[in-house]
Amino acid sequence: MQWRSVLLGLLLLRLGLQALLALLPALAPGLCLRRRFPFPFPPPPGAAGSSHWGSLLWRDGDGGGAAAGGDEYERRYSGAFPPQLRARLRDAARGMFVFSYDSYMQYAFPRDELDPLHCRGRGPDFRDPSNLNINDVLGNYSLTLIDALDTLAVMGNSSEFQKAVKLVIDTVSFDKDSTVQVFEATIRVLGSLLSAHIIITDTKQPFGDMTIKDYDNELLHMAHDLAVRLLPAFENTKTGIPYPRVNLKKGVPPDSNNETCTAGAGSLLVEFGILSRLLGDSTFEWVARRAVKALWSLRSNNTGLLGNVVNIQTGHWVGKQSGLGAGSDSFYEYLLKSYILFGEKEDLEMFNDAYRNIQNHLRRGREACNEGEGDPPLYVNVNMFTGQLMNTWIDSLQAFFPGLQVLIGDVEDAICLHAFYYAIWKRYGALPERYNWQLQAPDVPFYPLRPELVESTYLLYQATKNPFYLHVGMDILQSLEKYTKAKCGYATLHHVVEKTKEDRMESFFLSETCKYLYLLFDEENPVHKSGNKYMFTTEGHIVSVDERFRNSLWQDILPGEEDGTEKIKPNELKAVNFSSNCNRVPDERRYLLPLKSNYMRQIDRMVGLI
Repeated sequence: MQWRSVLLGLLLLRLGLQALLALLPALAPGLCLRRRFPFPFPPPPGAAGSSHWGSLLWRDGDGGGAAAGGDEYERRYSGAFPPQLRARLRDAARGMFVFSYDSYMQYAFPRDELDPLHCRGRGPDFRDPSNLNINDVLGNYSLTLIDALDTLAVMGNSSEFQKAVKLVIDTVSFDKDSTVQVFEATIRVLGSLLSAHIIITDTKQPFGDMTIKDYDNELLHMAHDLAVRLLPAFENTKTGIPYPRVNLKKGVPPDSNNETCTAGAGSLLVEFGILSRLLGDSTFEWVARRAVKALWSLRSNNTGLLGNVVNIQTGHWVGKQSGLGAGSDSFYEYLLKSYILFGEKEDLEMFNDAYRNIQNHLRRGREACNEGEGDPPLYVNVNMFTGQLMNTWIDSLQAFFPGLQVLIGDVEDAICLHAFYYAIWKRYGALPERYNWQLQAPDVPFYPLRPELVESTYLLYQATKNPFYLHVGMDILQSLEKYTKAKCGYATLHHVVEKTKEDRMESFFLSETCKYLYLLFDEENPVHKSGNKYMFTTEGHIVSVDERFRNSLWQDILPGEEDGTEKIKPNELKAVNFSSNCNRVPDERRYLLPLKSNYMRQIDRMVGLI
């Protein structure tokens, strides 16, 4: 009966261990206590025992240790990524673009967009001028063709690039009775024309032969024509902040709205600055820079934050929400990218101040991404004057921010924020337009094929070379194929839970989403191997970073530069008040998870994945 004695001993041992585990929280409160939504809303930052955004609290000095099942994440994401798989995914990303582009050309051109469910074209809604969702973007100028130009070049398709450029030159006119949003026309159309012009005239031709026979700067002239038609938006405003919309033929409509968003008015400097420096005409950079400085002067004296909607005549903040998503996102992006491109010291100083205030007032969670206690970092929406939480949702546009953090070297913080958005993607196979982190559910459930998560994934891979981000890209590509592919293109998801589709394929799917996916998997692309330095605009258009954009002849007449603004060399870039820098991602972590598995599991729980 010896086996009975052994069995009894094992049973007593198990009971003893269970009793010990039950006592552990009382004996050692620092060991892995988990609380789910301990507060209905997050307590103020710094409150004793606070869980900053109301979710799961880890209490481990080393970040929780290796929890049971931790190897699951390492098995899935760690180790080398097979080159054959990478090549197949590169080809799949190219195929996604080609299918969409060819379908647009077959069924929709010369209209602005393709309806991928019914295989037909879409233009402005002239019957309903109040349909801003359509009319802000579609100007009756073959938008998708223009927006896709530099993607053709990046993918090395010289014959189609040359054909598309000639089509644009021969068929597109901006002399149209179309009222468009200044911001959308600038980033999608003006930016793409300038990018394609730079590619055509590049003497090195890194993407292959993209030259156009007898090219006489036509795209640059078209960009100039469009920008001149946008200039009336900057006139007759008491603050210098432009009107949000302009009619391409008639100027600012008489019933124009005096309210505009911070991102829309303050994200014009890259495109307008490039145009000015290519033409040798300061006008465009001057008005765009004046708008940025006007917005900057309106920031809160208490927090240093900006709101998201302002009255262009009074300077009064109509929308007092300060966040990193819709209405604010690209304002911060272009402070940094304007510095990178033009080297103006004041742009970097504004960005550093903005980034410091964002860290002080918008950031919640533990101080470090990959160590310590508490919730993972998250950036929330707050009141610009008080810094108090305004709501418990974030939007998908904010997924661009990890990519911006990569550009300033705050890679560790970028890793955590990216992991949060990736967890939401894993749950739904897409990013809902708004996600409520308190309710663990979408507030606005549609997904219009946005690129921001792919963009940050690509930039994080370039910064870390960690194969984890190739796995993320593979997940995103597979989800797009599974849930958004339509009869003749890729369609907006009307509802990320139900996976119902809308009959719309926005042009940024071709200019950004497909491009970033392709570049993620194309290690040998000239973007990475040519020796040239490139920057992407907020619409994903590629621009070479070179000396000609750092030289201007009009420093004495730009607003606020009467004292002669100093230029900074690229290696003097320094962002302030971030918790870490790219030197904290050592080589030995290249094939490990960028975020420890216990922290990944923590984030997955927070979005309801497990």
